[in-house]
Amino acid sequence: MLVRLAKTAGFCYGVRRAIAIAEKEAPGGCVVLGELIHNRREMERLLALGLRRAASPEEIAPGETVIIRSHGEPDRVIAALRAKGCRVADATCPNVTRIHRIVREAAERGRLPIVIGDRDHPEVQGIVGSAEGVVVLKDGEETRKWLSKGAPGPETPVSVVFQTTEVRETVKKCAETLKKVYTNSEIFDTICDATFSRQKEAAGLSAICDAMLVVGDRSSANSRRLAQVCAVRCPKVIFAEAASELDLSDLKDVITLGVTAGASTPAWIIKEVCAKMTEEIKIDEIVEEAPAETAAPEVPAEPAAPAETAPAEAEPAVESFDEMLAKSFKTLNNGDKVTGIVASIGANEITVDLGTKHSGYIPMSELTDDPDVKPEDIVKVGDEIETFVIRVNDVEGTVQLSKKRLDTVKNWDSIEAAKEDKVPVEGLVTEENKGGIVVNVKGIRVFVPASQTGLPKDAPMSSLVKTRVQLRITEVNHARRRVVGSIRAVQYEARKAAAEKTWAEIEEGKKYQGVVKSLTSYGAFVDIGGVDGMVHVSELSWKRIHNPAEVLKVGDEIEVYVISFDREKKKISLGYRKAEDNPWVKFTSQYQVGSVATVKIVKLMAFGAFAEIVPGVDGLIHVSQITNERRIGKPDEVLSEGQEVDVKITNIDEENKKVSLSIRALMDADRFAPAREERAEDEVVYDTDAPGEYRGE
Repeated sequence: MLVRLAKTAGFCYGVRRAIAIAEKEAPGGCVVLGELIHNRREMERLLALGLRRAASPEEIAPGETVIIRSHGEPDRVIAALRAKGCRVADATCPNVTRIHRIVREAAERGRLPIVIGDRDHPEVQGIVGSAEGVVVLKDGEETRKWLSKGAPGPETPVSVVFQTTEVRETVKKCAETLKKVYTNSEIFDTICDATFSRQKEAAGLSAICDAMLVVGDRSSANSRRLAQVCAVRCPKVIFAEAASELDLSDLKDVITLGVTAGASTPAWIIKEVCAKMTEEIKIDEIVEEAPAETAAPEVPAEPAAPAETAPAEAEPAVESFDEMLAKSFKTLNNGDKVTGIVASIGANEITVDLGTKHSGYIPMSELTDDPDVKPEDIVKVGDEIETFVIRVNDVEGTVQLSKKRLDTVKNWDSIEAAKEDKVPVEGLVTEENKGGIVVNVKGIRVFVPASQTGLPKDAPMSSLVKTRVQLRITEVNHARRRVVGSIRAVQYEARKAAAEKTWAEIEEGKKYQGVVKSLTSYGAFVDIGGVDGMVHVSELSWKRIHNPAEVLKVGDEIEVYVISFDREKKKISLGYRKAEDNPWVKFTSQYQVGSVATVKIVKLMAFGAFAEIVPGVDGLIHVSQITNERRIGKPDEVLSEGQEVDVKITNIDEENKKVSLSIRALMDADRFAPAREERAEDEVVYDTDAPGEYRGE
């Protein structure tokens, strides 16, 4: 007999995780609500370890530890347990938890949740309990009946999920039927990948085998589905819960036998069944079958070609069941490299299905060193992930994994390649070290000396911590585990390329966004793209300033324009002050000769006083034009700095931008003002000091 053993046979990750939790909690006394696993013999083993079974929350005493089975429970049940003070150990499968969340969020958004599955199954009952008004439809026929009577109108927004153990082809037809009616529908593929892979493999095996042996408990929906899938293509399907139930006479004329097992079937039961066949049946060849590419069918397909006409396959490896099972159920050791499937992403860790008896997990600290990266940016549920085994705990059935450490090993090659090819790499500055900084590049510590950080001489290196930088790898020493890099080298190359572009495109009047690099007493140097130009102090402001620091500071981003440049001498003269801000233009648009203005005395000299007319434009009040009441020797005999006075503009020198002012001119105007017209003799003038009286004038 040729035996083809399904590679996916046995526990899925969710069940394996639930069993591991039960084995950990049982010795201290705990209770499980309902059946932890749909396998009678496995439940008997767990009960013998100290696990107690309860049919309802009422049977659970306050303060007890309660395990929530992998099928999950309605929200109200969890709430009731916690209200009683029970400690809840949640073993709900991550795939089921996701369905609960989808249904809950759909109801909160005003959508109608629809579940395609068996309404009597604990998993579906738990899903229904996560929101109000959830509709459950068993299959395509029930879906059509519901749509014909009782279903809400087509304008209703619906969200559709599937029981994790459903056959994909079955639910696909239901989804298509619903989508034709409800155009505003959301369809979520929530069938467990492990379930689909197991069904797909079973469909492929059943098409090329004379008989199929399904090992599993009849109360397991997963196992029953496997038997249904196999029956579509294989004329003979044998269902066995244990080795004692297997009647080997049923296999008498079988040439090729396919063997699979449901997700609730423990490894030790599979091993018992396989051992019985090994002892009592002559087996010529045993092949561990890889998952088939055939989708699990719901309806009968075309008859499969006889085994002898099947396409030629590579010569299979021959090994005993014991060898095969030992490989399937192997233990893990620290330092092993293993590949698994991401099962869930939690707040503190990522769970990984390794396909072994161990439950794998990756702490967030072993996923990445970058605090700004979310785990969802690195992996997704269902992704295949290669990891490094850090610690194996056989007692708890767990194994701690690290993606970061394995990535570090791989990344040494990429670091060396970056050095040889002189390609910049990116990293996160993690700390300031003696004489430099440390940059994390793909999990590898790279030291950057202070002279290569690209910072000014007196700038603190701590300013780079927690920033991402580009650097060039300059040294790699495997023996000392030492890598050295340079940020400055990358900056130099970038600046050089920018400078070439700037010189190629520069022209007078062109504007640039620049950064102030340094200040001197005579101006400011501004980087306009790999090239420094100088803004003279006279070009910084329309106001009179003594130091560029009055206007700018190092690091300011400013807009400048090119006044002139010399390519040969590599010199550029820049302007900062804008023509539209020229105070002389503002002054001449507002005042002219003869205008009267209120000005502020800003400076007193021996020959007169300077007064600010508008910001940036001063005028001179000559000492002779300050007063006409008496002769004065100095302006400070009458005026003081900061004083505001009214003046008349007597002259504007456009060419030299000078303005002459006069206070005296206003006084003379008052002195020689025309006399008032004489009033008529009979004009009555009221004396405000003596109301009611009058006098003539």
